[in-house]
Amino acid sequence: MNEKLNMYLNGVFAPYDGIKIVAELKSDLLSDLQERFSELKAEGKDDETAFKMTIDSIGDIEQTVQEVANLSRSLERQVVTSFRASNLSKSDFAGVTAHKGDFKVSALRGSDFTGADLTGSSFAGSDVGEAKFDSANLTDCNLSGIELANASFHKSILVRTNFSSSGLTGAKFISARLTDVKLCTTDLTKTIFESCIFDGVEFKTSDLRGLCFDGQTFIGVKFEKSALNDISFRGATLKNVSFLSGFSLSKKFYRAIKTINFDGAMMDKLTFAALKGMEADLTKVTVL
Repeated sequence: MNEKLNMYLNGVFAPYDGIKIVAELKSDLLSDLQERFSELKAEGKDDETAFKMTIDSIGDIEQTVQEVANLSRSLERQVVTSFRASNLSKSDFAGVTAHKGDFKVSALRGSDFTGADLTGSSFAGSDVGEAKFDSANLTDCNLSGIELANASFHKSILVRTNFSSSGLTGAKFISARLTDVKLCTTDLTKTIFESCIFDGVEFKTSDLRGLCFDGQTFIGVKFEKSALNDISFRGATLKNVSFLSGFSLSKKFYRAIKTINFDGAMMDKLTFAALKGMEADLTKVTVL
């Protein structure tokens, strides 16, 4: 019958799996229920009657558990707000959940955010150089105007993440999918992108000179008013990608387009036609 009591509690507590304080409540409650069941059996009650009376003795446990879980989550959110203007260099945040976390104007150099869920968090004004964001969820995060030199973004979840005007020297984006990400007014000449998918990404007034995008995928990406000299798209896939000077196409912009290496790239007809009109070398391009 102890197993039956345990199965009953597993069902009640299932929606709150992973919340530490709720797990502790479950353990304490199971012990109390087993003791109550034993008392009822000692009074001569049969198993089914004793089980029903045991369960009835705890009242509306589901409501109690929900209230405890909500309180725990509320406290977690309050803890998150305390990170502003803190010295947190080389801190361990691996695997944490910190939705809308406030990490503004903090020293976070070398910190580990591997696997963390940082949805909606802001790091404005912070030093986050050499930090690890591998496999972290950075959806709707504000990482603009901060130091991110040598930071790692291996398999990071990057949706509507804003990196504009940040220091990304030596930062590594490996096997990441960037969706509706902003990389505006940023020096990317020493940033590393490997095996990435760029979907709806905006590169505006940024310096991309010499970047290697070989073998990577670009869908609905906009390169606007950016320095594009000597970029390599060898073996890359480009669909609905635009290259905009911001003004009428100048000789300087034409010269930059001519330096881009598209050898072995695949692109849709519209992207191909636009680049052809800009006199790009497309002799080794495959049209999709």
